[in-house]
Amino acid sequence: MAGVMADFGNFTHAVVRAIPSSLAKEALRMNVSDVDLEKAQREHEVYVGVLKQKLGLEVIELPADESLPDCVFVEDAAVVCGDTALITRPGAESRRKETAAIRQILKELGLNIVDMSDENATLDGGDVLFTGREFFVGLSKRTNQRGAEILADAFKDYAVSTVPVTDGLHLKSFCSMGGPGLIVIGSSEPAQKALKIMQQMSDHRYDKLTVPDDIAANTIYMNLPGKGHVLLHCTPEEFPESAKVFEKLKDHMLIPVSNMEKVKVDGALTCCSVLINMKAKV
Repeated sequence: MAGVMADFGNFTHAVVRAIPSSLAKEALRMNVSDVDLEKAQREHEVYVGVLKQKLGLEVIELPADESLPDCVFVEDAAVVCGDTALITRPGAESRRKETAAIRQILKELGLNIVDMSDENATLDGGDVLFTGREFFVGLSKRTNQRGAEILADAFKDYAVSTVPVTDGLHLKSFCSMGGPGLIVIGSSEPAQKALKIMQQMSDHRYDKLTVPDDIAANTIYMNLPGKGHVLLHCTPEEFPESAKVFEKLKDHMLIPVSNMEKVKVDGALTCCSVLINMKAKV
Protein backbone atom coordinates (compact mmCIF):
# COMPACT_ATOMS: atom_id res chain seq x y z
CA MET A 1 0.00 0.00 0.00
CA ALA A 2 2.95 2.34 0.60
CA GLY A 3 3.80 2.00 -3.09
CA VAL A 4 0.24 2.90 -4.02
CA MET A 5 0.42 6.08 -1.92
CA ALA A 6 3.74 7.00 -3.57
CA ASP A 7 1.86 6.90 -6.89
CA PHE A 8 -1.11 8.90 -5.61
CA GLY A 9 -1.90 11.77 -7.95
CA ASN A 10 0.52 10.51 -10.59
CA PHE A 11 -1.25 10.72 -13.96
CA THR A 12 -0.02 10.41 -17.53
CA HIS A 13 -3.26 10.73 -19.55
CA ALA A 14 -6.54 12.63 -19.42
CA VAL A 15 -9.77 12.01 -21.33
CA VAL A 16 -11.88 15.11 -21.97
CA ARG A 17 -14.84 15.90 -24.20
CA ALA A 18 -15.86 19.06 -26.04
CA ILE A 19 -18.88 21.11 -24.96
CA PRO A 20 -21.96 20.69 -27.18
CA SER A 21 -24.03 23.78 -28.03
CA SER A 22 -26.98 21.97 -26.43
CA LEU A 23 -25.33 22.38 -23.00
CA ALA A 24 -26.54 25.98 -22.66
CA LYS A 25 -30.26 25.18 -22.79
CA GLU A 26 -30.57 21.44 -22.23
CA ALA A 27 -27.93 20.37 -19.69
CA LEU A 28 -29.35 19.30 -16.34
CA ARG A 29 -29.11 21.83 -13.50
CA MET A 30 -30.36 22.09 -9.93
CA ASN A 31 -31.00 25.84 -10.21
CA VAL A 32 -32.36 27.80 -13.15
CA SER A 33 -29.51 29.77 -14.69
CA ASP A 34 -28.41 31.05 -18.09
CA VAL A 35 -25.16 29.75 -19.46
CA ASP A 36 -22.99 31.83 -21.78
CA LEU A 37 -22.01 29.08 -24.23
CA GLU A 38 -19.02 30.86 -25.76
CA LYS A 39 -17.65 31.67 -22.33
CA ALA A 40 -18.13 28.06 -21.21
CA GLN A 41 -16.29 26.81 -24.30
CA ARG A 42 -13.41 29.25 -23.74
CA GLU A 43 -13.23 28.19 -20.09
CA HIS A 44 -13.05 24.55 -21.15
CA GLU A 45 -10.31 25.28 -23.72
CA VAL A 46 -8.22 26.87 -20.96
CA TYR A 47 -8.85 23.85 -18.70
CA VAL A 48 -7.77 21.42 -21.43
CA GLY A 49 -4.77 23.65 -22.21
CA VAL A 50 -3.61 23.49 -18.59
CA LEU A 51 -3.73 19.68 -18.64
CA LYS A 52 -1.94 19.48 -21.98
CA GLN A 53 0.56 22.35 -22.18
CA LYS A 54 1.17 23.31 -18.59
CA LEU A 55 1.14 19.83 -17.05
CA GLY A 56 2.27 17.76 -20.04
CA LEU A 57 -0.44 15.10 -19.84
CA GLU A 58 -1.39 13.20 -22.95
CA VAL A 59 -4.91 14.52 -23.49
CA ILE A 60 -7.45 12.56 -25.51
CA GLU A 61 -10.18 14.92 -26.69
CA LEU A 62 -13.50 13.36 -27.65
CA PRO A 63 -15.89 15.32 -29.87
CA ALA A 64 -19.09 16.78 -28.43
CA ASP A 65 -22.38 14.98 -29.00
CA GLU A 66 -25.28 17.40 -29.44
CA SER A 67 -27.77 14.73 -28.35
CA LEU A 68 -25.96 14.51 -24.98
CA PRO A 69 -25.98 18.04 -23.50
CA ASP A 70 -24.06 16.99 -20.36
CA CYS A 71 -21.37 14.96 -22.17
CA VAL A 72 -18.50 17.36 -21.24
CA PHE A 73 -18.77 16.00 -17.68
CA VAL A 74 -16.86 12.80 -18.45
CA GLU A 75 -15.99 12.05 -14.82
CA ASP A 76 -19.50 10.70 -14.21
CA ALA A 77 -19.17 8.03 -16.91
CA ALA A 78 -16.18 6.09 -15.54
CA VAL A 79 -14.12 5.47 -12.41
CA VAL A 80 -10.50 4.60 -13.21
CA CYS A 81 -8.09 3.24 -10.61
CA GLY A 82 -4.86 1.49 -11.54
CA ASP A 83 -5.46 -0.53 -14.69
CA THR A 84 -9.21 -0.97 -14.15
CA ALA A 85 -12.01 1.23 -15.50
CA LEU A 86 -15.51 0.84 -14.09
CA ILE A 87 -18.02 2.10 -16.64
CA THR A 88 -20.80 3.61 -14.57
CA ARG A 89 -24.58 3.72 -14.90
CA PRO A 90 -25.33 7.42 -14.39
CA GLY A 91 -28.24 8.30 -12.13
CA ALA A 92 -29.90 10.59 -14.68
CA GLU A 93 -31.42 8.50 -17.46
CA SER A 94 -30.69 11.22 -20.05
CA ARG A 95 -26.95 10.71 -19.39
CA ARG A 96 -26.71 6.93 -19.77
CA LYS A 97 -25.56 7.03 -23.42
CA GLU A 98 -22.55 9.17 -22.46
CA THR A 99 -20.69 6.08 -21.29
CA ALA A 100 -20.34 4.49 -24.78
CA ALA A 101 -17.65 6.86 -26.12
CA ILE A 102 -15.77 6.82 -22.80
CA ARG A 103 -15.85 3.02 -22.66
CA GLN A 104 -14.50 2.80 -26.21
CA ILE A 105 -11.51 5.08 -25.55
CA LEU A 106 -10.62 3.45 -22.22
CA LYS A 107 -10.75 0.03 -23.91
CA GLU A 108 -8.45 1.34 -26.67
CA LEU A 109 -6.02 2.49 -23.97
CA GLY A 110 -5.87 -1.12 -22.79
CA LEU A 111 -7.59 -0.73 -19.44
CA ASN A 112 -9.53 -3.64 -17.94
CA ILE A 113 -13.16 -2.70 -18.47
CA VAL A 114 -15.83 -3.53 -15.89
CA ASP A 115 -19.40 -2.72 -16.97
CA MET A 116 -22.12 -1.82 -14.52
CA SER A 117 -24.94 -3.79 -16.10
CA ASP A 118 -27.26 -4.15 -13.08
CA GLU A 119 -30.36 -2.10 -13.89
CA ASN A 120 -30.97 -1.44 -10.19
CA ALA A 121 -27.58 0.24 -9.81
CA THR A 122 -26.77 3.91 -10.36
CA LEU A 123 -23.39 5.57 -9.94
CA ASP A 124 -21.98 8.94 -11.01
CA GLY A 125 -18.20 9.34 -10.87
CA GLY A 126 -18.77 12.69 -9.16
CA ASP A 127 -19.85 10.73 -6.09
CA VAL A 128 -16.59 8.77 -5.90
CA LEU A 129 -13.68 10.08 -3.84
CA PHE A 130 -10.50 7.98 -4.05
CA THR A 131 -8.00 8.93 -1.36
CA GLY A 132 -5.15 6.68 -2.47
CA ARG A 133 -5.97 4.37 0.45
CA GLU A 134 -9.72 3.79 0.10
CA PHE A 135 -12.89 4.92 -1.65
CA PHE A 136 -15.72 7.02 -0.26
CA VAL A 137 -18.94 6.87 -2.29
CA GLY A 138 -21.66 9.46 -1.86
CA LEU A 139 -25.21 8.14 -1.75
CA SER A 140 -26.95 10.97 -3.55
CA LYS A 141 -29.72 11.80 -5.99
CA ARG A 142 -27.54 10.12 -8.62
CA THR A 143 -25.80 7.21 -6.83
CA ASN A 144 -27.33 4.36 -4.86
CA GLN A 145 -26.17 1.56 -2.56
CA ARG A 146 -26.11 -1.03 -5.35
CA GLY A 147 -23.83 1.21 -7.41
CA ALA A 148 -21.47 1.49 -4.44
CA GLU A 149 -21.48 -2.31 -4.01
CA ILE A 150 -20.52 -2.85 -7.66
CA LEU A 151 -17.68 -0.32 -7.30
CA ALA A 152 -16.45 -2.22 -4.22
CA ASP A 153 -16.50 -5.42 -6.24
CA ALA A 154 -14.54 -3.80 -9.11
CA PHE A 155 -11.80 -2.46 -6.82
CA LYS A 156 -11.40 -5.25 -4.28
CA ASP A 157 -7.99 -4.04 -3.04
CA TYR A 158 -9.60 -1.04 -1.34
CA ALA A 159 -12.12 -0.46 1.42
CA VAL A 160 -15.28 1.29 0.21
CA SER A 161 -17.44 3.35 2.59
CA THR A 162 -20.69 5.12 1.75
CA VAL A 163 -21.50 8.67 2.80
CA PRO A 164 -25.01 10.20 2.63
CA VAL A 165 -25.10 13.32 0.43
CA THR A 166 -28.01 15.36 1.74
CA ASP A 167 -27.17 18.63 0.04
CA GLY A 168 -25.68 19.36 -3.38
CA LEU A 169 -25.56 17.06 -6.38
CA HIS A 170 -22.54 14.86 -5.63
CA LEU A 171 -20.09 14.02 -2.86
CA LYS A 172 -17.41 15.95 -4.74
CA SER A 173 -19.67 19.01 -4.94
CA PHE A 174 -18.14 19.87 -1.56
CA CYS A 175 -14.91 17.89 -1.19
CA SER A 176 -11.88 16.50 -3.01
CA MET A 177 -8.32 15.41 -2.34
CA GLY A 178 -5.80 18.24 -2.05
CA GLY A 179 -2.81 15.95 -1.66
CA PRO A 180 -1.85 12.61 -0.08
CA GLY A 181 -3.87 12.34 3.12
CA LEU A 182 -5.38 15.84 2.68
CA ILE A 183 -9.12 16.32 2.17
CA VAL A 184 -10.31 19.71 0.94
CA ILE A 185 -13.78 20.31 2.40
CA GLY A 186 -16.46 23.00 2.24
CA SER A 187 -17.52 24.78 5.40
CA SER A 188 -21.29 24.18 5.18
CA GLU A 189 -22.97 22.01 7.77
CA PRO A 190 -23.77 19.15 5.30
CA ALA A 191 -20.14 19.15 4.09
CA GLN A 192 -18.73 19.07 7.63
CA LYS A 193 -21.19 16.34 8.60
CA ALA A 194 -20.07 14.24 5.61
CA LEU A 195 -16.42 14.72 6.59
CA LYS A 196 -17.17 13.56 10.12
CA ILE A 197 -18.77 10.39 8.74
CA MET A 198 -15.74 9.76 6.50
CA GLN A 199 -13.38 10.20 9.46
CA GLN A 200 -15.44 7.83 11.61
CA MET A 201 -15.57 5.15 8.93
CA SER A 202 -11.91 5.24 8.00
CA ASP A 203 -8.98 3.41 9.57
CA HIS A 204 -6.74 6.19 8.24
CA ARG A 205 -6.15 9.68 9.51
CA TYR A 206 -6.69 12.56 7.12
CA ASP A 207 -5.72 16.19 7.44
CA LYS A 208 -8.34 18.67 6.29
CA LEU A 209 -8.27 22.01 4.54
CA THR A 210 -11.58 23.84 4.99
CA VAL A 211 -12.66 26.44 2.43
CA PRO A 212 -15.59 28.85 2.93
CA ASP A 213 -17.34 27.92 -0.35
CA ASP A 214 -18.45 24.31 -0.84
CA ILE A 215 -17.97 24.17 -4.62
CA ALA A 216 -14.47 25.65 -4.22
CA ALA A 217 -13.57 22.46 -2.32
CA ASN A 218 -13.66 20.64 -5.66
CA THR A 219 -10.01 20.66 -6.76
CA ILE A 220 -7.76 18.47 -8.89
CA TYR A 221 -4.60 17.20 -7.22
CA MET A 222 -1.70 15.68 -9.15
CA ASN A 223 1.81 14.61 -8.29
CA LEU A 224 3.82 14.88 -11.49
CA PRO A 225 7.46 14.14 -12.33
CA GLY A 226 9.47 17.36 -12.39
CA LYS A 227 6.53 19.38 -11.07
CA GLY A 228 5.75 17.78 -7.70
CA HIS A 229 2.46 18.60 -5.99
CA VAL A 230 0.06 20.39 -8.33
CA LEU A 231 -3.41 21.71 -7.44
CA LEU A 232 -6.00 23.08 -9.87
CA HIS A 233 -8.46 25.18 -7.89
CA CYS A 234 -11.03 27.99 -8.15
CA THR A 235 -10.02 31.50 -9.21
CA PRO A 236 -10.02 34.54 -6.88
CA GLU A 237 -12.66 36.08 -9.19
CA GLU A 238 -15.06 33.22 -8.41
CA PHE A 239 -14.33 32.64 -4.73
CA PRO A 240 -11.86 35.18 -3.29
CA GLU A 241 -11.93 33.84 0.28
CA SER A 242 -11.54 30.21 -0.73
CA ALA A 243 -8.75 31.05 -3.20
CA LYS A 244 -6.82 32.64 -0.32
CA VAL A 245 -7.01 29.40 1.71
CA PHE A 246 -5.17 27.48 -1.02
CA GLU A 247 -2.20 29.82 -0.63
CA LYS A 248 -1.44 27.97 2.62
CA LEU A 249 -0.29 25.01 0.51
CA LYS A 250 3.28 26.25 0.14
CA ASP A 251 4.58 22.97 -1.35
CA HIS A 252 2.03 22.93 -4.17
CA MET A 253 2.16 24.43 -7.63
CA LEU A 254 -1.17 26.28 -7.49
CA ILE A 255 -3.09 26.76 -10.74
CA PRO A 256 -6.34 28.74 -10.55
CA VAL A 257 -8.77 27.60 -13.27
CA SER A 258 -12.06 29.37 -13.95
CA ASN A 259 -15.27 27.37 -13.86
CA MET A 260 -17.80 30.22 -13.78
CA GLU A 261 -20.08 28.98 -16.55
CA LYS A 262 -19.99 25.21 -16.09
CA VAL A 263 -20.83 25.59 -12.40
CA LYS A 264 -24.25 26.92 -13.54
CA VAL A 265 -25.04 23.39 -14.76
CA ASP A 266 -23.56 21.81 -11.62
CA GLY A 267 -20.17 21.14 -13.21
CA ALA A 268 -17.02 21.30 -11.09
CA LEU A 269 -13.31 21.06 -11.98
CA THR A 270 -13.03 17.29 -11.48
CA CYS A 271 -16.15 16.69 -13.63
CA CYS A 272 -14.46 17.56 -16.91
CA SER A 273 -11.71 14.93 -17.09
CA VAL A 274 -10.99 11.27 -16.45
CA LEU A 275 -7.39 11.04 -15.25
CA ILE A 276 -5.34 7.91 -15.88
CA ASN A 277 -1.90 6.69 -14.88
CA MET A 278 -0.82 4.46 -17.74
CA LYS A 279 2.31 3.52 -15.81
CA ALA A 280 0.00 1.63 -13.46
CA LYS A 281 -0.64 -0.80 -16.31
CA VAL A 282 2.97 -1.90 -16.57
